[in-house]
Amino acid sequence: MALYISQHTLACLTRQGAQELTRRLSTAQTVKTRRVLVNMQEGKMLVEFEAPSREELEKWLVSEKFHFDWLLRIEFESVDGALRAIA
Repeated sequence: MALYISQHTLACLTRQGAQELTRRLSTAQTVKTRRVLVNMQEGKMLVEFEAPSREELEKWLVSEKFHFDWLLRIEFESVDGALRAIA
């Protein structure tokens, strides 16, 4: 599965609300949530997903009414200082 990162704007969300969103994301079946990063001061959240395709991930986000600002497929990551391709 491909790896993606999405950015989301959180309007007036409490820590408990962010926890509930994280719980919803972690129970997804169509896509896999790997990591959720939240900045409450700026109202932003980054989510790392594994998904079969960008289209499938977008379809899932829309079906869950989970607005996103942008979505980026990750092709390479660094491991011990070396750039490695992600399958």
